[in-house]
Amino acid sequence: MSDFKLVAKLWAEFIGSMFLVMASISPVILFNRVLDSGIGISVLADSVGVAWVLFALISVFGPISGAHFNPAVSLSFAYSGSLPWRNFPYYVFVQIAGGVTGTLATHLMFYHQVDSLVTLSRVTRNGGCFLAEAFGTFILVFTIQALVYQKSDKVPLIVSLLVGGQLISTSSTMFANPQVTIARMFTYSAAGIRPVDGLVFIVVQFASAIVATIIWQYMFEKNKILTPDK
Repeated sequence: MSDFKLVAKLWAEFIGSMFLVMASISPVILFNRVLDSGIGISVLADSVGVAWVLFALISVFGPISGAHFNPAVSLSFAYSGSLPWRNFPYYVFVQIAGGVTGTLATHLMFYHQVDSLVTLSRVTRNGGCFLAEAFGTFILVFTIQALVYQKSDKVPLIVSLLVGGQLISTSSTMFANPQVTIARMFTYSAAGIRPVDGLVFIVVQFASAIVATIIWQYMFEKNKILTPDK
């Protein structure tokens, strides 16, 4: 792979990760703190916002970088051989950098309302939330791998609907993404997560991604499930 192609992929991952985090934090600040609509409406708005933005991001950046925006997804593709291991650290670095930039950009947008650019979150997410992250990350990674394997043209639609749906049907509100977890450690909003819980989230997310990949390989590759062109 030429250096130019790799740089293009990394920029795609950086930009996509940034806007994904912005979409996950902005609705919570807007509806919960600015419009005072309550946390319930905020979570519902977050689900819609993330799903719609993610659909656009995957559609635009998918042909360039694969539109991972998620170190757990990148780990899965590296483990399965679709992403060269030498590129994996670069993907993870720009994803995290993009996510943290997204948090700062979101706080800048609402600086007139809350004069804080960065802080360590105090939002507790433990207990059942850890199990929710295992389930959420598993179904996300498994679905992405299965769709890519089947050469589906509906990846943006199905993945965005899955993430939006899981966001309002899991106790953790569907992080399922280490870079999003890190980025949300630094927000004052209710979308945040305190670092000690975030570290557990990240371990669970990576572990669940590997388990999902192994099971996907067994069900699809080892059983030779045919793709549409075979």
